[in-house]
Amino acid sequence: MRLLLVEDDNHVAAALSAVLARHGFDVTHARNGEEALRALVPDADRFGVVLLDLGLPDQDGYEVCGKIRKRTGTPVIMVTARADVRSRIHGLNLGADDYVVKPYDTGELLARIHAVSRRTVQEDAPSSGEAELRLGSVRIDLPTRQVSVDGAVVPLTRKEFDLLALLAQRPGVVFRREQIISEVWRTSWEGTGRTLEVHVASLRAKLRMPALIETVRGVGYRLVEPVA
Repeated sequence: MRLLLVEDDNHVAAALSAVLARHGFDVTHARNGEEALRALVPDADRFGVVLLDLGLPDQDGYEVCGKIRKRTGTPVIMVTARADVRSRIHGLNLGADDYVVKPYDTGELLARIHAVSRRTVQEDAPSSGEAELRLGSVRIDLPTRQVSVDGAVVPLTRKEFDLLALLAQRPGVVFRREQIISEVWRTSWEGTGRTLEVHVASLRAKLRMPALIETVRGVGYRLVEPVA
């Protein structure tokens, strides 16, 4: 995922960019509001998430958020030391999707990034006439939550379907284990890793396609589109 980080402190930006890069993000750093807005000029929707610090040197972060929202529907997470409720409400009313107060836990920030990304994917899902994912002989009907292989319906549990649909939306893309847990189970990683492994194994068995979901050792899983 491409991510726009708007942060005037170069040391903070460098440290956070390194963490985000280790988690698979392609980070573009903007040091002020004007740089952030210029980064959105070529293609306002090229970023998956904008992390926006409010204490910028050239203009208030709230103002920048309003300008970003006029250009794109890309999720905006405000990252700031302003912890009072009034500031949070003001940011959300301007169109921010989430609000993180410094100092924050990196794991929580990553979970919030994945959460707003998940909501965007769900909101951008195709309409009922087009909401079918096709992967070779596998058909995934999103509105009816029905999966079939070669025309035969395969009964899946709710979480099995959610897991398969998540991976199938981006075939070939590696989803980190933490991200899958956050998006499918909507919880943190601790204690849920074994549950994910069980569901992956169950999907492989039910679909009778062991190679469909590939394990990327030490990272997570990706869906391998079947060869016709």
